[in-house]
Amino acid sequence: MKIKRLLIANRGEIALRIMRSAKEMGITTIAVFSEADRKSPHVQFADEAYCLGPAPSSQSYLKGDAIIELCLIKKIDAIHPGYGFLSENADFRQKVEAAGLIFVGPTASAMHIMGDKISAKQAVKKFNVPLVPGLDEAITDVDYAKSVAAEIGYPVLIKASAGGGGKGMRIVEMESELESQMQRAISEAVNAFGDGSVFVEKYVTSPRHIEIQVLADTHGNCVYLFERECSVQRRHQKVIEEAPSSILTPEIRKQMGEAAVNVCKSCDYTNAGTVEFILDENLRFYFLEMNTRLQVEHPVSEMITGIDLVKEQILIAEGNPLSFSQDDLKINGHAVEVRVYAEDPTNNFLPDIGRLSVYRRPQGNGIRVDDGFEEGMDIPIYYDPMIAKLITHADNRQQAIDKMIRAIDEYQIVGITTTLSFCKFVLRHPAFVSGMFDTHFVNKHFKPEYLKQELNTEEAAIAALMAHKVFSGKPAKAMVPAGETRVKESLWKKNRK
Repeated sequence: MKIKRLLIANRGEIALRIMRSAKEMGITTIAVFSEADRKSPHVQFADEAYCLGPAPSSQSYLKGDAIIELCLIKKIDAIHPGYGFLSENADFRQKVEAAGLIFVGPTASAMHIMGDKISAKQAVKKFNVPLVPGLDEAITDVDYAKSVAAEIGYPVLIKASAGGGGKGMRIVEMESELESQMQRAISEAVNAFGDGSVFVEKYVTSPRHIEIQVLADTHGNCVYLFERECSVQRRHQKVIEEAPSSILTPEIRKQMGEAAVNVCKSCDYTNAGTVEFILDENLRFYFLEMNTRLQVEHPVSEMITGIDLVKEQILIAEGNPLSFSQDDLKINGHAVEVRVYAEDPTNNFLPDIGRLSVYRRPQGNGIRVDDGFEEGMDIPIYYDPMIAKLITHADNRQQAIDKMIRAIDEYQIVGITTTLSFCKFVLRHPAFVSGMFDTHFVNKHFKPEYLKQELNTEEAAIAALMAHKVFSGKPAKAMVPAGETRVKESLWKKNRK
């Protein structure tokens, strides 16, 4: 069935990104929004827009029944969930189908299987996908957990079956810690997910987080669009991603890609998805989980393959077969993405709110900005603090890194604190440049005072610049790059007095 009217059940940058591809396909786009997002760019860009309710997501973007009812009233064909909110809600997926609408994403069955880490492990095990040594069943018996841990060897990882984002996860170094850490993991899992199921597996001490982008149609075709390196994280959340990984050999890349395809086969997967693996210091990889949706970091895969993943999602949802095979896919250059969060990296990455009094995007060849804000807008407290995704693409990794550093310098954001300074710190660090890093990068290499020292230097330069202008009566030439002058508005106001 040809999709003519598509509702995007999301907000901000991902809603805009989906709408752009849909409009290029001649599809009418429909936005939904909360009262807090009434003036957001995704609302203005859409062909039609409808308010769902107050700012809290539980009263707006998570109102699945209201979204379905709106589609029926306005004769909308399909729903694209983006990521977050309802994107991996199997019950919502079933209701969409029951209402006779098209859901741009996988089946509810695949969501159910891959949404639970234990059922996912049990499914992929039948297809010989490598698994971390440990259990593929939920446990609550501490003595049994101790026997399993003794068999596979410490350290071990206790993980919530329904978990994500580091919640319900505990590293146990020795047997004496296991009982207390297990109870904490169960308690946290219950509070976060309403499900206290946990399992035990071997803890990989120096892991890298490598994920494979997949596409599968309803005709039995499945391809992998190579890998993304996502090892730079804070609080188990990704901050910088790149494609391809700097460490994989062509042989391992092929093995991981084929394993990802087998994961798709294990749950009859269709549409776009991401299979996540951990890679140890000996380049052995193990299945971690599958995200049954479009990923935040999907642009780097698009940049190196030339494939518009959203357009492919829509075509698959319409029932079309993939128009290309695995042999048609090639890696073209290198791409890097940094997530621009409204967070203070000098204060444990705590969220920051305020008004974007200055907001100027970087420009130039090979630079892409996916965002959902404009200058003068307030950053709402109700949603994820990500402002934008900044992506660069070049012929090789070093050029992509150099271009990203230039783009960060050019990105002007005043009014709130962002993670741009942290991202620049990472990109210039020898461990990142050499490719010899893992998911412990922040703990190993970063301290808030490193950025504070740089900020003090920048503030001194700005103060000198303003003093020169005041006392000489002549316009001063810039003494620091534009992107290095992202400081609180109070500093500018102070120097203007």
